[in-house]
Amino acid sequence: MPLRAKITNPAWMSGSRKYATPTADLLKAQQDDDPDDVIFTNNYGVRSIELNRPKKLNSLNGSMARKIIPRLQEWAKSELAGVVIIKGNGRAFCAGGDVAALAKWNKEGKKGQQMSSDYFGLEYKLDHLIATYTKPYVAFMDGITMGGGVGLSIHAPFRIATENTLFAMPETTIGFFPDVGASFFLPRMEGALGTYLALTSEQLKGVDAFYHGIATHYIHSSTLQQLEARLAELQFPDYMKLDERFKIINATIEEFSTGLPAERPHISGELRKVIDSVFHDDQPGIQNILASLEQVKNGHKNPEIQKWADKTIQTINSRSPISVSVALRQMRIGRQWSIAQTFQKEYDIASRFMAHPDFVEGVTARLVERKKERPNWEPNTLDDVKQKDVDAFFADSGEAPLPLISQNDYKEYPHAWIGLPREAEILREASGQKREDVVAKLLEKYEGKQGVREKIAEVLERYA
Repeated sequence: MPLRAKITNPAWMSGSRKYATPTADLLKAQQDDDPDDVIFTNNYGVRSIELNRPKKLNSLNGSMARKIIPRLQEWAKSELAGVVIIKGNGRAFCAGGDVAALAKWNKEGKKGQQMSSDYFGLEYKLDHLIATYTKPYVAFMDGITMGGGVGLSIHAPFRIATENTLFAMPETTIGFFPDVGASFFLPRMEGALGTYLALTSEQLKGVDAFYHGIATHYIHSSTLQQLEARLAELQFPDYMKLDERFKIINATIEEFSTGLPAERPHISGELRKVIDSVFHDDQPGIQNILASLEQVKNGHKNPEIQKWADKTIQTINSRSPISVSVALRQMRIGRQWSIAQTFQKEYDIASRFMAHPDFVEGVTARLVERKKERPNWEPNTLDDVKQKDVDAFFADSGEAPLPLISQNDYKEYPHAWIGLPREAEILREASGQKREDVVAKLLEKYEGKQGVREKIAEVLERYA
């Protein structure tokens, strides 16, 4: 059967959620699980999770998830567990999921695709448990934080960036889509940054992750060990509410702030304005985005932004066309999903991608064989992607949604106040007030938080 025929009638377009319903107890230990891929440590009130696959950049696999979930459940019930910390051994926090293993399984046909879908079911159960966890959870995003590593950190109330942080959602480069709850957090980023990051896989480095809200704090990596020891000293009375505990932890982390290496993120000023215009929610489709980028490339007064537009066009066109198209739809509708719906719907989408050849093609070309040339995507261009192709990924399967471990749910992050003030709040406070008054008021509200002054300056200059 020719490849084209396989794409025209893939399994995921049949109307049922093939490969998606878990076939086994996802938490049951497997014979080949590595006993040492996660290290758990107790230190007074701190319970730490250390991802321990440094040679694989701590890429997440089922063995690790099967260990972490029951520990989190155990600690949630323990009065002695005050704070949970997750970190990585080596130069990565977690560089993603072990997609090479999934691609290998998918080549085996339906059975392998079912195994891959089961992995995503397990991963998303873990991510949702973290997103709704009932104890303070702190993620040290020290090093490479991509894909599956984002799922372990981005939904946490405390997300610490360092000079080593390298954040990205690179899924469209491998024929997949931004998952691990990206449908929830990317559309809630300020302006059109979330859509831009989803379609281009652009990286945010170091302090930029803090300025753009990926992280809630920025400290130097040399102080992480001291911070962990300090958090271990904290004691919370049983009657203390979670928000009150959060305030104490927030102030404790802030004690370790020693200044920011830059007063502005790389994406700021005119570049940020252009991104917000080009990738705005009002853009009806990917071709409209590309047309806007062409206009910027040919007509913007700043040569650097012209170069950026040209590079961005090339980047989008190099990605999997079906991945880019699905990601754009995801960014447009994900804002309406609750955190539970997010993981359940992403589970369906991920399962359908396991039956699509672009995932195996992308992972093999980019990560296994490390080819420089563009993978042989199918469809090969964005013009070839039909609406029905995209609709198939979002169609109601008619089956029960993925069962989650936690029953908690929300439509907005309940801990959003922990990071820097949002642009909307800054602009609201700035209405009819002098800049110094805005700075004074928000510094008082955010208790002198590092970065507040710098963010206010960037936002007000951009909107001036």
